[in-house]
Amino acid sequence: MPSTSGTGGRRVGRPRATQRPDSGLSARDELLAAAAELFTTRGYAATTTRAVAERAGMRQATMYHYVAGKEDLLAALLESTVAPSLALAEKLLADGGRPAEDRLWELCRADVALLCGGPHNLGALYVLPEVRAERFADFHRVRAALRSAYGELLVATEAGAALDADEARLRADLVFGLIEGVILVHLSEPGRETEVFAAATADAALRIVGPGPGPGPGPGSGTGSGTGAGRQG
Repeated sequence: MPSTSGTGGRRVGRPRATQRPDSGLSARDELLAAAAELFTTRGYAATTTRAVAERAGMRQATMYHYVAGKEDLLAALLESTVAPSLALAEKLLADGGRPAEDRLWELCRADVALLCGGPHNLGALYVLPEVRAERFADFHRVRAALRSAYGELLVATEAGAALDADEARLRADLVFGLIEGVILVHLSEPGRETEVFAAATADAALRIVGPGPGPGPGPGSGTGSGTGAGRQG
């Protein structure tokens, strides 16, 4: 066992800075969870790598075996808020056997569930000035691809196909803005059930597109990816 000093039995060397319950997460995922909590509660600039390491229950030197620093943690968190939705969007775009209205509704619902299903408001990290740096180019690339996928699904709908190019781009921007903006609404009343909130937002998104052949799948239809994570950018 680690040796202790004669004053209060304190551990020498602090092999674990903070004893945390065993979460079953890998060391890197522990660091990401700690960073998500601290970046969204204390602020990115005010959070040190030492604070992240201690919150994850490890020494600062150990942390550098898993990540290069704060920017790596922020980049990973941002990318985790868009990559799952892009993967779903690509599958939905390839699924030509279903009405585009249903596929767009499913993407909207799953994306909102991703953004609002986690314990921390990672969407607030999007506005950090640091995110404009080249280090976060991958996040911006994936987010742009997701935005484009929304546009492709929108123009494949009956209502979207009737729009001219400028109007279609405008409505795609409005839909994407609605989806990414829901985190602020969710924060004002976090007790709402995420799946109900996500389905209602998807319904609203289809109304932005315009009148189509009929309602989308609607809440309770059993469609959607059910990601259950939080848009963690």
